[in-house]
Amino acid sequence: QVQLVESGGGLVQPGGSLRLSCAASGFTFSSATMSWYRQAPGKERELVAYITTRGTTNYAESTKGRFTISRDNAKNTLYLQMNSLKPENTAVYYCKASTLLGMVYWGKGTLVTVSS
Repeated sequence: QVQLVESGGGLVQPGGSLRLSCAASGFTFSSATMSWYRQAPGKERELVAYITTRGTTNYAESTKGRFTISRDNAKNTLYLQMNSLKPENTAVYYCKASTLLGMVYWGKGTLVTVSS
């Protein structure tokens, strides 16, 4: 059974940092492209960043220079380091796996609230 479990969300002040984690199981993590998405209240889900099996990364323009996506294949875990957080970064953050066979899996999300 495939599971993606996000953690690390919470309340943080503007300018603060958080590190999100996504623990994966039930599929070959090292062979999947992994992504972070977010969905703010009243908005559509949007891509934050992704990392390929070879470690190539790509970011949404609004997060470049502040967010860093990484993966630890030995631990089957995806990370998102978020620095200099802004109120507009408030959203539920989701982990997504895209396998070589074309399967797509989503986690249930973790809430990040940026507020003073």
